[in-house]
This record gives sequence, C-alpha cells and structure tokens, in this order.
Amino acid sequence: MVLTFQVARRLQNFGIVDIVWSAGFTPLVLLYLLATSWHQSSAPAGGIEWREALISRLPLTLMVTLWSLRLGLHLLIRVRAHHPVEDVRYAQLRKEWGAQTNRKMLGFFLLQGGLQVVLSTPWLISSLRPPTELSGWVGGCFWIGLLLWAVGILGESLADRQLARFRADPARRGQVCQEGFWRYSRHPNYFCEWLVWLGYGVFALGSPWGWIGLLAPALMYHFLVNVTGVPMTEALSVKSKGEAYRRYQQTTNAFFPGPPRRG
Repeated sequence: MVLTFQVARRLQNFGIVDIVWSAGFTPLVLLYLLATSWHQSSAPAGGIEWREALISRLPLTLMVTLWSLRLGLHLLIRVRAHHPVEDVRYAQLRKEWGAQTNRKMLGFFLLQGGLQVVLSTPWLISSLRPPTELSGWVGGCFWIGLLLWAVGILGESLADRQLARFRADPARRGQVCQEGFWRYSRHPNYFCEWLVWLGYGVFALGSPWGWIGLLAPALMYHFLVNVTGVPMTEALSVKSKGEAYRRYQQTTNAFFPGPPRRG
C-alpha cells in the first residue's frame, strides 16, 4: 500500500486506492490457495495429493477472484473516465485535512492494507479445511454461501449498470436515480456488496472455527452503513442534489431493500 500511495500522490488521485484494494484480494486468495494446498499435501500424516488439495479449494478461489477483478475493473474504468478529477470523497478529505493530507492519507492507505488481511479471514479458514463432501451442515453452508455470493455479485453488477446508464443521460443531470434496484434501496450496490461478504462468512461456517469468518461481513456492514459507505455518500448527495435527495431519503430505505414509502 505504500507503493500505491506513492503512485496516487504522484498522479494526484487518491481514488486509485479503491482499485488496488478491490483487485488486491485476488493475489491474497491465491496465496491462501497455494500455501494451504502445499501444507496439506506435505503433511507427514494424512497428506493428500497436491492436485486434490488444489481442486478442493478452487470453488472459493474462483468466487473471490471473479468478485475482486470485476469490482476492480469497474472502479478502474470509473477512475480513468474522470481522471484527473478526483473522486469527491477524496477531494473532500483533501479539504478537511489540508497540509496534513499526505501524512493522514498514508495512514488511510495502510489501514486499507490491514483491512484486506482481516476481511480475508473467512477465506483463510475455508482454505485450511476445505469441504470434501457437500452433504449435511458442510454442504448447506457451501450452497447457501454460494447462493448469497451469486445474488450479491449479480445484483451489484446490475445496480452499477443501472446507475451508470442513468448518469449517462444528459437530460437527467442533477436528478436522483430511482430506477431498477434504486427504487427499493438508496444504496443497492452497497447492500449487494455486503451479500457477497455474507456469502463468504456462511461459506466458512462449514469449516472448524468457521464462526470467526463472520467477522468479515460484520465489519463490512459496519463500514458500509456507519463509516465510509452510506454516511459519506448521503452527505455528498444531499449537497449536490438538495431537496430532491431529501425526498428520496424519506421514501426509500437506506440499505436493506423494501417497498417505497409515501413521502
């Protein structure tokens, strides 16, 4: 993350951290795949073939890789489309931090790296003892986790596409998107992102000590709803769209989807 910070500082665009944070989970889960497969296959007692050890861990590895690269590519396209204009969140932090921007932003980047490791807990747990038989409790955790992940990644992709199409229409500039999933939640992309992480947590429950993996979706929910997700986005939306967004807040759930209310 130190290298990412140096590149972002040189380009005057701290939004790069979002790209690296998302795509950076791919090498992390690949590291877990290789390290745990090697450890299991080389165990002095009860070891299995290297190929068998790899195959048992492939479903989770593919899930994480697909999610990570999709989100990273989406953010890369968005950052490149607006560069050199910086994401409004980081532009706002520049204003608030002033002369201390570089020092505080470096700390922010390092925090993101630490969070990557903490949030990857369910993958490490699942990789240490991957499911070998998809029956009973283990099978239930596998299929429910996979379903949550699939619904989340598909929903997030559709929500991103709906918002991008809305913003691309010049006639709707300054208006509030209330089409598709955005009619039922003010942040359907965040909700679906959380579903992905919930899927990882449920997936890990099929392994010993898997309950520790639930820390990841719990932390992600906290950050999305209480820290960097909803609060910051809402404040910027109210500032840019004014009364139209306040009416949207009165009629539409912030996070969990639900039927629109009367304003």
